[in-house]
Amino acid sequence: MNATERAHMSESAQPAASRPLVAIDSLIDFIARALVAAGVPAEDARVVAGLMAESDARGADAHGVFRLPQYVKQIQGGAVNPRAEIRIVENRTGTALLDGDNGLGHLVMKRATELAIEKARQCGIGWAGTRHSNHAGPAQLYPRMAAARDMIGMYFCVGNTNLVPPWGGTEVLLSTNPIAIAVPGSRHGAIVLDMATTNTAFGKIRLKAQRGEPMPEGWMIDREGKPLTDPKRASEGFLLPIGGPKGYGLALMIGLLAGTLNGAAFGRDVIDYTVDSKTPSNTGQAILAVDIAAFSDVPAFKAKVDEVWEVMKASPTLPGVDEVRLPGERSEQIYRERIAHGVPLNEGQRKILDELADHLGVRRL
Repeated sequence: MNATERAHMSESAQPAASRPLVAIDSLIDFIARALVAAGVPAEDARVVAGLMAESDARGADAHGVFRLPQYVKQIQGGAVNPRAEIRIVENRTGTALLDGDNGLGHLVMKRATELAIEKARQCGIGWAGTRHSNHAGPAQLYPRMAAARDMIGMYFCVGNTNLVPPWGGTEVLLSTNPIAIAVPGSRHGAIVLDMATTNTAFGKIRLKAQRGEPMPEGWMIDREGKPLTDPKRASEGFLLPIGGPKGYGLALMIGLLAGTLNGAAFGRDVIDYTVDSKTPSNTGQAILAVDIAAFSDVPAFKAKVDEVWEVMKASPTLPGVDEVRLPGERSEQIYRERIAHGVPLNEGQRKILDELADHLGVRRL
C-alpha cells in the first residue's frame, strides 16, 4: 500500500477510537427488530440482518446497517414487498431464473446462490439470475458463499442508481454495476475481488455526505468535466468509470448479463431507490458457481491458490509501498477485528438509527 492509498483509505480501515463499537450480535438483533417492525417475517428478518451485519463486519460500511433506514422506507413506501414469495420461473440443469416478487434483495440473492451451488454440484457449473429483486448488500457476500463450499463464485449486478454516462456522453444510463469473484484457498482462505466498475461505489459517496467529509478527486466530475469533491452535490455530476472507456464497457456488459438477460431493469429503466421509495426497482443480479471438483482435485487446487497467494505477497515492493496485498485480504483482516471487538458507528449514524428505532417503536441499538 502506497502513500496515496493510505490517504484515501476508507474510514472502515482507520482507527475507531472516537467511534463506539457495537458487537455483531447486537447489530444483528437491532436490524432484525427493525425489519420485523416494518413487516418482515422474523425468520427472514434474521437472515437479512445477518448478511447486513456481515457487510459491516467486512468493512463494507456503505452496505450494512447504513442502508437500514432506506430499506425500511422502501418497505413502508411499497417499493419492497416484506413478505415476498420468491419463485423459480425458468429452471434447467445448470441454470435458473428467479423472480424475487420485489422482496428484500438479500433473501433473493441467498436463494439464487444456494440454487446455483446446488446446480454446480450436479453438473459442474450453476448460473442463477434474478429479476424483481432489490439491493442486496456488497457483491462479495454471495461468491463467498460458493467459496465456502469449495466452489468458485462470480456475481454481477445492475446498480440501483444511474450515475454514469456512456463514454463520451452526458445522459446517465449506467450504474456502478459491480462484479465480485471468490476463489477458495486453504491456509490463506479465499482470494476475493469485489469491485464497482466505477472508481468508487455510490454508497461511499452517501456515507461521505452523512459524515460531512469531502470526496477525493477522481471519484466524480461535474457536467463541465471538472473534479467534484462535495458529496452533497453528487446529483450535479457523474461517477468516473475505472480505466475510462474500459470501465464503461465492463459496466455495459454486466448490465446486459444481470439486467437485460433476466428481464430486469437496465439503462433508462433503472429506478433510483435513494429518491423513489414507492416504485419497485426490478433489480437484476446473477450468480455463477463453479464446482472445483469438476476440474481438479480440490485440496490440490486450494494448495495452488495458497501458493499463488504466497508468491504475490513475496513480490519485491516499489519505493514507498509497504506491502503487496491480495484482493479481499484487508476485508478479511477487518472481519477478524470486528468479529472480536465490534463494529464502529459514528455519532451521526447512531442518531439516524436511534430516530429509526423511535419511529418503528423498537428498542434502540
